[in-house]
Amino acid sequence: MGKEKDKSLYNEQSIQSLKPREFTRLKPGVYCGDTTYSTQLLVEILSNAIDEHRLGHGDIISIKINKDVVTVKDNGQGFLTNKFRDDGKTIFEAAFSVLNTSGKYDKDGVYKGSSLGAFGIGAKLTNYLSSYLIARTVNNGKFEKIIFKDGIFESREIGDDNSPSGTVVEWKPDKQFFTNPEVEIKKIKELLKTITCLCVGLNIVLDDNGEVTEYKSTRGLIDLADDFAKGKEVIDNRFIVNYKSDNVGIDLIMTYTSDYSLTLIPYVNTGLTKSGPHIAQIKTLFTREFNKFFREKKWLKEKDNNLTGDDIQEGMYVVFNITSDTVEYDAQVKSTVTKLDMTTFGSVISEQLAFWLNQNEKDIKTIVDKALTARKAREAARKAKEIARTSQEKKKKSVLKFNSKLADATSKNRLECEIAVVEGDSAGGNLKLMRNKVNQAILPIRGKMLNTRKAKVADIQKNAEIMTLIEALGLDYDPQTLKLVYDKKKLRYGKIIIMADGDIDGAH
Repeated sequence: MGKEKDKSLYNEQSIQSLKPREFTRLKPGVYCGDTTYSTQLLVEILSNAIDEHRLGHGDIISIKINKDVVTVKDNGQGFLTNKFRDDGKTIFEAAFSVLNTSGKYDKDGVYKGSSLGAFGIGAKLTNYLSSYLIARTVNNGKFEKIIFKDGIFESREIGDDNSPSGTVVEWKPDKQFFTNPEVEIKKIKELLKTITCLCVGLNIVLDDNGEVTEYKSTRGLIDLADDFAKGKEVIDNRFIVNYKSDNVGIDLIMTYTSDYSLTLIPYVNTGLTKSGPHIAQIKTLFTREFNKFFREKKWLKEKDNNLTGDDIQEGMYVVFNITSDTVEYDAQVKSTVTKLDMTTFGSVISEQLAFWLNQNEKDIKTIVDKALTARKAREAARKAKEIARTSQEKKKKSVLKFNSKLADATSKNRLECEIAVVEGDSAGGNLKLMRNKVNQAILPIRGKMLNTRKAKVADIQKNAEIMTLIEALGLDYDPQTLKLVYDKKKLRYGKIIIMADGDIDGAH
């Protein structure tokens, strides 16, 4: 009988080199991010079609979802067909099978370095994590069709085709890589609505198992702002920026609503982001410029502190899309921007915002009033919180002191603890020596207790032993009537034992 292989042994066989397909299928979350649904596979193929539109090729994208099969069709320029590389693969095949293959790396290239699908990973990710993928492209009167199974190339067809150029991709997400292989349809619908507002002139048709929805915008970000602010906008004139120069640009809309929080929707190269320097800098810029204007108008006095970002941003709605060839991301899903040169954008926004502020003083007065009210509310909430915290701390301290007579139990499970209220220090001293410290507490009370049935509320409140007993038990009380408030979660003991002599003092 041979020796079994020791899996814990570290040797030359311990170090493995995986091919891109093998690694992606082993660790799908590295490139895909969240694998609860297969939504990201659709986003990757859709991004390529959007890049085609932004370059000026194609104005219609069709998406069809038939149970767990997804198809995306665009009328872009299509791929070069039947053009072989040195590795024996065609350009079209490599676009779906060779990691880091893209025509979007070069800033001087056809995509000008500002495309959403800039890593050369997306189409490969969709292919590697699908049980099958079929892609067909038409370009310059020729077509090429390729078929993959489990991310591995199987066959190719080529021939003549005089139909309009474009590419269609069909795939079936592999169930083994996703908790739910279907697409998050609500998320996709929201994305399509936003994308068409970012790309005016683009028409996207979604067929979700026979339910057809068409997405198109003629006014861009204005349509998004209208939908969000409908019925709750508090200013008349929005702040709007439309700037473009060479490979960079920014479209931005800012307005105010009656909401109590900031709504910021930050896109970069038509991709939604969650964090990064662009978000922080734009928020800082608004805070700085508003405070500067408020002081110029004497709405903030010299002795007043500047309004905080939270104060100024209460009710603010901002949506923007930055086009840039300097952007860097932390991962393939591109939700976190790690680097983005904001110099030009910051200057443009500051200049145009200063002009807008001066031209819309009536609206700005509404904004400063809202911000000042927000500050008052925050300060009041902070003070109330501090008072509550101080009150709780005092209460905890008083519970811990108990005139130094309480010998408390140590268990954190308070309902398992019991307290013995005993008459006199001498009896309490003996019980303290005999008790189980984990779950038994002893509280000595002097023999002659205050008769609470006859005493006034003010006298009861002054009585240290009565108040100590109330706090020790974990009871709250109404300071006006002194009626006790029972809350099981706050009780400090599950059982109360009264140990007293059988006389009038004990009865009290």
